[in-house]
Amino acid sequence: MQAWITDFMEQFGYIGIFFMIALENIFPPIPSEVILPFGGFMTTYTSLTVPGVIAAATAGSVAGALVLYGIGRLLSVERLERIVDRWGGWLRVKPEDIAKANRTFHRYGVWAVFFGRMVPLVRSLISIPAGMAKMNIGLFAWLSVLGTLIWNTILISIGAALGESWGKVSEVIGMYAEVVYVIIAAIILIGAVRFWKRRRAS
Repeated sequence: MQAWITDFMEQFGYIGIFFMIALENIFPPIPSEVILPFGGFMTTYTSLTVPGVIAAATAGSVAGALVLYGIGRLLSVERLERIVDRWGGWLRVKPEDIAKANRTFHRYGVWAVFFGRMVPLVRSLISIPAGMAKMNIGLFAWLSVLGTLIWNTILISIGAALGESWGKVSEVIGMYAEVVYVIIAAIILIGAVRFWKRRRAS
């Protein structure tokens, strides 16, 4: 996949970067830790510039995020609750769980969208609950731009600085992602334990 991504970007330049990052947001298996550093590396031997690559990547990221946001808008909480009410037994999920998740997003949604843009995989998936919660699309787009701009600027700048060694960024991001996933899992576990203790006390 990596060879196909880099070949496509070299062939189409800014448009290729825009398209690849948009796809990365919609299909998370396409890795931004390959696209962005390689885009930075391309500025060392083509006419592409770092600001131009950052702009193209940010525009592509937001475009992909808006697609998933729109899908989330179609999958309303009420529709999901009806689906879960019928089939949730197989997944051990109750309609009340969907409602609770929606309330949680309303409480932390702004920060979830902003910081989620800087976490691999989460940066794509966070758009769906934002759409389901019917978060203001202007605020969603603005926070997506800010969070994505930070992530893109860091990875593209590192790729440009490393030059032909840009591939090392993927290794570092992979370790970073594992640490983030462990932290997220720990937060979820701590929250579940606290919820269980409160429920038991009541």
